[in-house]
Amino acid sequence: MDKINAMYLLLACRFLAQWIIIQAEIPSVIVFGDSSVDAGNNNFVDTIVKSNFQPYGRDFYDRRPTGRFSNGRIATDFISEALGIRPIIPAYLDPRYNMVDFVKGVSFASAGTGYDNLTSAIMSVIPLWKELEYYKEYQNKMRMYLGAEQASKVLMEALYLISLGTNDFLENYYAFPLRLATHSIEQYENFLIGISRNFIIDLYNLGARKIAISGLPPMGCLPLQRTESFFFGKICIQRYNRVAREFNMKLQQVVLKLNRELGGIRLVYSDIYNILSDIIRNPRSFGFEVGERGCCATGRYEMSYMCNKLNPFTCDIANKYVFWDSIHPSEKTNFIVAEHAIKTSLAAFL
Repeated sequence: MDKINAMYLLLACRFLAQWIIIQAEIPSVIVFGDSSVDAGNNNFVDTIVKSNFQPYGRDFYDRRPTGRFSNGRIATDFISEALGIRPIIPAYLDPRYNMVDFVKGVSFASAGTGYDNLTSAIMSVIPLWKELEYYKEYQNKMRMYLGAEQASKVLMEALYLISLGTNDFLENYYAFPLRLATHSIEQYENFLIGISRNFIIDLYNLGARKIAISGLPPMGCLPLQRTESFFFGKICIQRYNRVAREFNMKLQQVVLKLNRELGGIRLVYSDIYNILSDIIRNPRSFGFEVGERGCCATGRYEMSYMCNKLNPFTCDIANKYVFWDSIHPSEKTNFIVAEHAIKTSLAAFL
């Protein structure tokens, strides 16, 4: 067995053994967001933003591409497993699953979406408001399946994970002129913050009490963005990282305020920026060999259909890479991010 893979396996066993005892507190994990947490909903949406083909999923169970934007599992899968619930969180639109599966966890996430409805329109994916509508539908199905009292208990004790925002900046604000023409970057940040605040309140009014919302990653260090730089991938684009930090600070303020305003809520901010920055800056400290480009194809600009099994440049061992494609983390990185979340922000629920 490759030394890196052996070390990864040992780390995984230690992580799961450490956290399996917390299973009784959280009966279900319910997920909203973008490609960072999409378990395959886009497979059933008329969009080009898909990953239900090889080599995506080549390290998943049965080497099956599921629509997850990774070579294997994503962070929410690892969080669910660590909570003792199940090793994967299924996509709500996947007909292979039903309420028997969804009662323990479900993902409404759609790759390419954002807080801004314009973002989802540009990418032809599920907007955030529609994810919430699917959740309301799910609540009704849950009540029919478990009965009103038991369903309300599960929904109140469930852990709600929210992860999105990157596409609003990289696929919308900086890529198309509409928002850029009407909003300064600060105004656009505030616009998105307002939507995030309202979304949390909507979830709260629907019964959610344990909510974790992720901030933005270091967007300027994603391989696709680094490829745009003058030095072709050697340095991060700092203006993107600065925007991510500004947005994250504002999001943390929303979390503080809502914890004061909404009785009974347990809302936490989950930091993705610093852990990913640490991994990217010091990949070998985390057992990686490559941090500036992805494994799939050249790893510089390919994702979705450009990351396909016909490309001869895809690496042999994805767990040597921080990123799987030009935007999305490898399964090993997803595992480390999940472990970090469990030990920091999510520890408030355990």
